[in-house]
Amino acid sequence: MSKPYQTTLRTIEIPGLEPLELYTLLDRQQYYDPKGAAERLGICSAAWPLFGMLWPSGYQLALKVAKYDFAAEQRVLEIGCGLALASLTAHQLGINITASDRHPLAKRFLYKNLEKNQLPLMSYRYGQWGQTGPVSVFDAGAPMLSGQYDVIIGSDLLYDPSSPQQVAEFIHQFAAPKADVWVVDPNRGYRNRFSRAMADYGFILAHDKKIQRPFQYDRAAEPQPYSGRFLVYKRQLNQSPVVLPC
Repeated sequence: MSKPYQTTLRTIEIPGLEPLELYTLLDRQQYYDPKGAAERLGICSAAWPLFGMLWPSGYQLALKVAKYDFAAEQRVLEIGCGLALASLTAHQLGINITASDRHPLAKRFLYKNLEKNQLPLMSYRYGQWGQTGPVSVFDAGAPMLSGQYDVIIGSDLLYDPSSPQQVAEFIHQFAAPKADVWVVDPNRGYRNRFSRAMADYGFILAHDKKIQRPFQYDRAAEPQPYSGRFLVYKRQLNQSPVVLPC
């Protein structure tokens, strides 16, 4: 009997850390939703495989995480994590991070990759912006996201016109009163709209740096171009200054 979907194993190198071996979907042609869980969660067949692919913005976010000295008491949340490369990078460094996504298989891939890399278990929760109806734990495959976080991070979150408002509202729901938000955005055209929506919730754009450099997931791969922005929003700017990763 053939597998319901095909995977491949890739080696991802983050400078200064041990390489991560990640199971990913083989390609964007994969689809498996026999019980309709993904469909009930609003994930169509075209969007189904996206969680299981490596994305350049996710890699850029992982690079930022690896360079930053998080405080031991900070609670960090990655939203829309997909394969959770940034979360796995943080977990390697001992950062208190929770990964979250809407895909019913995201937790399964995360735990499989933790085991592959001999890393201890980490927190994973179901979380989705723009959700209008109730979600069952059976469909989500994980407990619902709750609580408040000191730092919220994410990559490639602004992919359609509804995203800026929905993502900002979602961040506000789970951000502590004093919080930082990191977003790596591959210039999809919704950045300014997102900044205005974030301002409505008290978040000020404190850092906007262009990322334009070649990157490669591992030494065996060909370098690929990348162009995007690293955005940092802060609520309650009277807090102590921080040194951001370059």
